[in-house]
Amino acid sequence: MRLTCLAIDDVSLPFRKNVGLYISTPSVRAEPVLEPSPFGSGAPDDLAVHFYGTVLRDAGRYRMWYYACHWGRNPDWPPEMMRQIARQPSWMKGDTAIYQGPLCYAESDDGLTWTKPALNQMLFKGSRANNALALPHTIVSGATVVKDDDDPDPARRYKMVYQYFPDQTEPPIQAYGTMPTVALAVSPDGLRWTPDGIPFLNQFTEHCSFLRHAGLFILHYQVMGKWAGVLSEGGAECGRMGVARVSPDFRHWPDLWCETFALPEPSDPAQRGPNHPYDQVHLGVGATSLGNVCVGLYGLWHNAHFSDAFHEITCDLGLVVSNDGLHFREPAKGRVFIHRDQSPVAPLPGKAYNTILCQGNGILNAGDETRIYHGRWRNVGNTAERMRDYRAEVALATLPLDRWGALGLNPDAETGAVCSAPLALPTHSAAISVNADAPEGMTVELLDPQFRSIPGFCDANAGRVAGRSGLACPVEWPNRNPAELGGATVRVRVNMRQRGDSRPRLYAVYVAGE
Repeated sequence: MRLTCLAIDDVSLPFRKNVGLYISTPSVRAEPVLEPSPFGSGAPDDLAVHFYGTVLRDAGRYRMWYYACHWGRNPDWPPEMMRQIARQPSWMKGDTAIYQGPLCYAESDDGLTWTKPALNQMLFKGSRANNALALPHTIVSGATVVKDDDDPDPARRYKMVYQYFPDQTEPPIQAYGTMPTVALAVSPDGLRWTPDGIPFLNQFTEHCSFLRHAGLFILHYQVMGKWAGVLSEGGAECGRMGVARVSPDFRHWPDLWCETFALPEPSDPAQRGPNHPYDQVHLGVGATSLGNVCVGLYGLWHNAHFSDAFHEITCDLGLVVSNDGLHFREPAKGRVFIHRDQSPVAPLPGKAYNTILCQGNGILNAGDETRIYHGRWRNVGNTAERMRDYRAEVALATLPLDRWGALGLNPDAETGAVCSAPLALPTHSAAISVNADAPEGMTVELLDPQFRSIPGFCDANAGRVAGRSGLACPVEWPNRNPAELGGATVRVRVNMRQRGDSRPRLYAVYVAGE
């Protein structure tokens, strides 16, 4: 058992004196970690690799699921899959056009250099030597995967939610409906997938992430406008916003949704809606669970009029946090966490296209590092003459482990404090550590839920942090040990004091045990 109290989580660490929040700036790798296969190579991803997808660290390997775009129709699709592209727009018809899908798979030893193994599942332009996953839908997106080690059925160990587009099918396939939505699939190994239902038939669902948290499977996605069945205050149309669906077991999904995160709508109802030029939430929240807290990103979509200025749209990534996995909030309102200029898509000489950043199931801790896999795509607009310039790639940003942001002394303060919400200590082997810089300027006290000092853990007997700086510095008390309080509910108070030029910064408090 381990509780993680992040500095950006003002529910776990709600009380402060003379301290403020300092959001971290991640390091972004300039080169993509995964890019399209050569244009015209006949590979399923010879135009774009879209990280509307997932990265997992699984059995010592990094594994990625993503969706591809290719140039030109695949003549080897079976008749039913060929039917599903019959009604594409005129600028996406024929053998010289963009096709969205299939879902694909890649793997890596280090998460930096990736290979696309030949899975031999799909006949694609004359060859099965490709990394495409065989699924029944032709036009697909959003490969979000969870490994569920708690499922007793090994055939269902891996669970996936993906989006498909039946609105391009002619004649319609009744079982697929007529509106873009999501399908479920299960797998014993993450490679061979079996369809497992369509939970929201004929309900628009463009999803972003899929996770387990607090005993629920949670699907995050975006909705927009009246046709999605979600309205803003007063029954007016709304722009893009994040919502979620939940399931206790992946089989049963109540036909109910929950608003997760949205930006303010214009005060004038006539100016609301997905096609109006104001900032909106693209794709919803791409989140990961750390056990007792979720950290996520949302797309900060700088919108334009869709019909005639789509190419003007840009998108950055904002930081959000949640304790229930459903209701997210910004630690610093309006703060861009990764700007498109920090992580630009590969430029095209002589042309100026905007970058769209996108989030998914891409946040994971690896050793001493937090990794943020994300997508970036070249916004060429929606006209046929620019489509050959289209591109998407997978990018990587990193932070030191759990260092999303820090609580530190205000610029004019020499002392300050942070105090937690009530925390239940593990029954056995309870221990407390901090992720901190300059912890020599910190002391740690344990209080009861009513903020009263616990004898032996406060004042002259306050705990000291071992080490000078680190990602998990143990806290040691001179006369007592928190293991003596096993099972009790306490508050953790971290006192800060400037010492010389060093100013303490607290990134996280960890409570561990059995």
